[in-house]
Amino acid sequence: MKNHLSLITEIVGDRAALGLTMHFKTLTELARAEVNEIQRVQGVSPKNARQIKAALELASRLTREILGESPVLDTPEKVADYLREEVRPYTTETLFVLLLNTRRKLIRCIKVATGTLDTLLVHSREVFRAAITANASAIILCHNHPGSGNHTPSDADVKVTRDLIRAGQLLKIEVLDHVILGLKTETQPKDYASLRELGYFYA
Repeated sequence: MKNHLSLITEIVGDRAALGLTMHFKTLTELARAEVNEIQRVQGVSPKNARQIKAALELASRLTREILGESPVLDTPEKVADYLREEVRPYTTETLFVLLLNTRRKLIRCIKVATGTLDTLLVHSREVFRAAITANASAIILCHNHPGSGNHTPSDADVKVTRDLIRAGQLLKIEVLDHVILGLKTETQPKDYASLRELGYFYA
């Protein structure tokens, strides 16, 4: 949130900006807040609250522009960079599928499932229908853990991933990775985890 503090200060002033940083401990909390919740902070008017929400949306769009319309997504870090601002406001688990060509360049990103706070119901036909239509040669799965922010994969995450890997093998569409987005903490130096890096693709 410190990186965005100067922008927020320009919108609401020093005192209100300090109030916002005390009320919302992280940028993710602020991004998820509704306008009426933001304006409850002393010194933040309804207009200011709308401006802050608009600024966060612009930050998300800017991230996409910097990475390019069709970025190469060949590492989990690049996947996290691409989707981090997109998923930040979500308060429920949401699964995205990144459709890639043979050079690992993004064809399209689609949202295929939204669950409760900590569950997702995923059907392979929904995941691969768009991949087949787009003539994708590979896909990357990505979803968030919005509750605790702990990006450690659950047993269900591992099972879904392995089921989709097998389905992809039948369809000749490779599942390259499954990236889970969470929060940085003292014990989690990164805000994401890669199931491939963790060894779940080789079991």
